[in-house]
Amino acid sequence: MNNDSRIVMTLDAGGTNFRFAAMRGGTPVTETVALPSNADDLDKCLAGLVEGFTKVKEMCPEPPVAISFAFPGPCDYPAGIIGDLGNLPAFRGGVPLGPMLEQKFGIPVFINNDGDLFAYGEAIGGILPYLNDLLEKAGSPKRYRNLFGITLGTGLGGGIVRDGRAFIGDNSVAAEVWTLRNKLAPEMNAEEGACIRAVRRVYAEQSGIALEQVPEPKDIFDIAQGTAEGNTDAAKEAFRRLGEVAGDAMATALTLIDGIGVIGGGVSGAWPAFLPALVDEMNSDWVGPDGNRFRRIPTQVFNLEDPAQLEQFLKGDSREVTVPGSDQKVMYDPLQRIGVGMSRLGTSEAISLGAYAFALQALDK
Repeated sequence: MNNDSRIVMTLDAGGTNFRFAAMRGGTPVTETVALPSNADDLDKCLAGLVEGFTKVKEMCPEPPVAISFAFPGPCDYPAGIIGDLGNLPAFRGGVPLGPMLEQKFGIPVFINNDGDLFAYGEAIGGILPYLNDLLEKAGSPKRYRNLFGITLGTGLGGGIVRDGRAFIGDNSVAAEVWTLRNKLAPEMNAEEGACIRAVRRVYAEQSGIALEQVPEPKDIFDIAQGTAEGNTDAAKEAFRRLGEVAGDAMATALTLIDGIGVIGGGVSGAWPAFLPALVDEMNSDWVGPDGNRFRRIPTQVFNLEDPAQLEQFLKGDSREVTVPGSDQKVMYDPLQRIGVGMSRLGTSEAISLGAYAFALQALDK
């Protein structure tokens, strides 16, 4: 991919602004064009999309071969039809955005979920190659090909990469982790315990103040770290609970996927305050009817941001075992393990890279 000369136009679609760019060889080849999304006016929104891609196309050194970007769901992503969006209400009723852009620009258009593209970008150019390179340097034969990613921000998003390919699902809703059960409030979904509003709500409850008085998560993190004034215990508890809920959701997903976990999104910068609790939850136990305890998930989970745990993860427990009836020896590593770490690209960069790579893969297919 790094040597591919094809150019793909991309878009970071938010409820407030649209940010357009183009990539070649996995790196940007144009400046970013930012335009208001006009989320409640369909005609202005569509005109803005055409204007943004037109401006980027004019900046491209060569004609682009495709458009590829993330758009919030629900959508029929393969068909390019946008459904009833919460933060872009102008699209309610179903709008065939992909076919419209294909007619306008005469090139294929690929639309996906941002969580899927985040995970795909990290699998191609982020945490997976980073870890596999470290494993190779450490002399370990272990390599990872599967990934589950979550984004912690306004909501809780997710994405799956299986054996190097994005796993979308039959209805384009694979990895909708936000709908999993909330461990701390089982009548609610996981998103209500692992997002911006969850951090603010717990801080308000623990501090005994009105929600309107609660600062943003960045400020709550500073309070938890002791670098800003506020209720330190409440700030720590807000992020600990986020880690516990997100860890329970990741444990459920990685029990099925058996791969590396990666975290991005607007709250991810506060990882020192929630990642230890998240990994502890994943390493917790079930209790059987007889009182015996067994692992929450079969594999041991390592915090990849902790230097000591990363070293143990890379080292493993390799040993030589003898083939019965011969003198031949083979290597055996009985330590079944996965790791959870933070985005190595940054969330927006990973989504853009995922969109670019998805387009190339689809074109080649």
